[in-house]
Amino acid sequence: MIAEFLSYGFVQRGLAAGSLVAASCALLGVFLVLKRLSLIGDGMSHVCLTGVAAALLLSANPVYVSVPVVAAASLGIMKITQKFKIYGDAAIGIVSAAGLSVGLLITALAGGFNTDLLGYLFGSILTVSKDEAVLCGLLLAAVLAGLFFFYRDLTSACFDEPFARTRGIAVQAVNTALVIITSVAVVLAFKVVGIFLISALLIIPPVSALLISRTFKQVLWLAACFGVASVWVGVYLSFVFNIPSGATIILVNLCVLALSYGWSKMGGLKNAR
Repeated sequence: MIAEFLSYGFVQRGLAAGSLVAASCALLGVFLVLKRLSLIGDGMSHVCLTGVAAALLLSANPVYVSVPVVAAASLGIMKITQKFKIYGDAAIGIVSAAGLSVGLLITALAGGFNTDLLGYLFGSILTVSKDEAVLCGLLLAAVLAGLFFFYRDLTSACFDEPFARTRGIAVQAVNTALVIITSVAVVLAFKVVGIFLISALLIIPPVSALLISRTFKQVLWLAACFGVASVWVGVYLSFVFNIPSGATIILVNLCVLALSYGWSKMGGLKNAR
């Protein structure tokens, strides 16, 4: 069964793209969770609807149209937070509502939902093209390069922004780069799990890793491993039982989260003894 599953070219592309995106989202999600911006994925996913609806209306590639739209929205969240002195979650809510409203309006003008749009809403990992798989690879390469060259800047800006500024770290530039690359990850992830479930890829693997890890680097690599494993297991289960792959991937992530929570509690009991 497994050999047959892996023999299809579209399955191989889907698994490759899904693994690359899941690893990228998990690594980025660690910083977003610690900076209390974990809901940014949810907000950006709603903005994705605007980009996808506009692309389908214009008969353009949804990825290329959505990236600048979502990137602009992510920068808008930062500007709203800074200019109006409100919390990040409130800024996310404002931009999210705007993105969803505009997306629904464009959808209505385009004549309503169609098969293509529904595929983006709920995920269609097995329809990933070679070009999209390459983009997913470039995304992960950019994330890993950022971690390698700017690890200290990222961790300092994540844990203690005032201290990072005293060390001469350009915190504003770090935050801007983080939200922009997250917006790219969000756009590429809507083919994997669908627009409505993107935030789960950014939140659940990092939280699972945080529950059982002892060092920050361990959190990063465990989160990435959890994300990739959930894609492989989720896609295989969806293939075997003929169920939606996006929802199955997220359910597998939730199972990993439950197991991680149980493991952390067992460790806590042992330490108490």
